[in-house]
Amino acid sequence: MFNFEFYAPTRVIFGKETETRAGELVKEYGGTRVLIHFGGKSAERSGLLDRVKASLDAAGIFHVELGGVVPNPHIGKVYEGIELAKVNNIDFILAVGGGSVIDSSKAIAYGMTEPDKDVWELYAHERQAKGCLPIGVILTIAAAGSEMSNSSVITNEKTGTKRDYGNNMGRPKFAIMNPELTTTLPDYQTESGCTDIMMHTMERYFTQGGNMEVTDEIAEGILRTVMKYAEILHTDPTNYEARAEVMWASSLAHNDLTGCGNDGGDFASHMIEHEMGGMFDVTHGAGLAAVWPSWARYVYKEDLPRFVRYAEKVMGVTRTEGLSDEDVALAGIEAMEAFYHRIGMPVNMTELGISPTEEQMQTMAEGAVRAVGGPLGSAKKLEVEDIVKIYQMAK
Repeated sequence: MFNFEFYAPTRVIFGKETETRAGELVKEYGGTRVLIHFGGKSAERSGLLDRVKASLDAAGIFHVELGGVVPNPHIGKVYEGIELAKVNNIDFILAVGGGSVIDSSKAIAYGMTEPDKDVWELYAHERQAKGCLPIGVILTIAAAGSEMSNSSVITNEKTGTKRDYGNNMGRPKFAIMNPELTTTLPDYQTESGCTDIMMHTMERYFTQGGNMEVTDEIAEGILRTVMKYAEILHTDPTNYEARAEVMWASSLAHNDLTGCGNDGGDFASHMIEHEMGGMFDVTHGAGLAAVWPSWARYVYKEDLPRFVRYAEKVMGVTRTEGLSDEDVALAGIEAMEAFYHRIGMPVNMTELGISPTEEQMQTMAEGAVRAVGGPLGSAKKLEVEDIVKIYQMAK
């Protein structure tokens, strides 16, 4: 195993009606002038936004609102939020939504502490943040895990570039998690979220070098749990227990718990999908499902023991007489594809609804390598030509 540091300072308030505590929590963490940041109209239609505002009012906290965050959140909305926050002397950002809203909130929070600089420079990896306003979260979508992570992903809609930035200053102070808030999500969004949760775990699982048995067991337990409840939610979307299990798994999958003792993770599938998201604006979880099987078939021989363990302990593949390690690993990948189909997820780009040209695949592959400043991955180091082959396999 490798040495590691584990830092997960976000306070979690979990359960029914917990959103009514927003005001007291913001006040406890020093907020006096709040920007409520949210996505579409669902927060308004459901009455959630009114409950949040009432809670802030009861605590005597000034607030303004900025909605309109879209999936693959745009830097243009971040700039709008920074300007609104500056005009109103905002000292706390309250994200009401899922990963896109939380990521946009983090970017605004970074931008507010250095208003004379372009916050996109952080996502272009041209500099590091010097500060970040405090952030609170009321989670409405179980997927990204941004409510407990140090990372965020923003899209530059003018260039079609999707980039990530991670800094511990961006970890939310608190995360309110009421599973009931997720029951109205469309099935496709729910299952895309479940896929993203699993991928955050799997990216840390398929690594080279050191591993800890306890970390592996936690990761495998999260994966099996999400698979079980993703299938339940596919047919019973209002099942509270299933919503709760998936929501908590979302946070555990991306607060670095499942990476303790390994080399930091692979994350090639995420980088490959980010380029697709930037170019084609696809749903993130669905995009991950579309590329993972091809990535897995391209790299599994380089990381065979991990793929064998995954097949047996997560996918339930039984080794029968005559099966080689490669047979078991490939059976695990096939079982994963079957699971994706059972929950309505794609397993290639055609099923995802996109058909990039050879030129576009080359551009995306070059962008993925450029984004991290070198080869991708841990299970197998991927150069531009490797990524192009994976895109071709995933068509």
